[in-house]
Amino acid sequence: MKLFLAMVVADETGNEEKQKLNIDEAIFTRIADNDMAAFEEFYRLTERTVYAFVLSTLKNHDDALDVVQDTYLKIRAAAHLYQPMGKPMAWVFTIARNLAISKIRSKQKKDSLTLTDLENDLNFSYVSDKEDRLVLQTALKILNNEETQIILLHAISGFTHREIAKSLEMNLSTVLSKYHRGLKKLKKHLTEQEVIK
Repeated sequence: MKLFLAMVVADETGNEEKQKLNIDEAIFTRIADNDMAAFEEFYRLTERTVYAFVLSTLKNHDDALDVVQDTYLKIRAAAHLYQPMGKPMAWVFTIARNLAISKIRSKQKKDSLTLTDLENDLNFSYVSDKEDRLVLQTALKILNNEETQIILLHAISGFTHREIAKSLEMNLSTVLSKYHRGLKKLKKHLTEQEVIK
């Protein structure tokens, strides 16, 4: 069964085995010292996660790719400023969120922002299955930003709920509540649209 569709129709306990994202905070020191191997390693470890996070905010694939690229450029330039706190992804998400907000403001100045052109854009980097694209498009349309962030971080990046709570600096109970509420909204909408039965 497909990734997103399976997540929506599966048991909502979230017991599936996911690969954990383990980041040694010393990697930022190496990046600050212009260690390209460290930067590439960090990019490989986190790119999907950053993409999911940015996409949940911008709701546009091309804009998300732009912001992801800018995020890694900013990380490389600012790695020397990183203060180890045990929350490396919270720092990365702060950078990505600020860049995403700047992107939205920039677009609003140029034209009236239309948040979803997703019906015409089926080129999501990590979502090749047609049914998964439909579920992703639905999620971006009907869920609020926090629900979308939590569900995408869990589905695309494999974050556990505890890791999401730590990275987004939320209570675990809040993350679980928003995750389950979002899945119920998706399931209800997809059932009404007869995507799932």
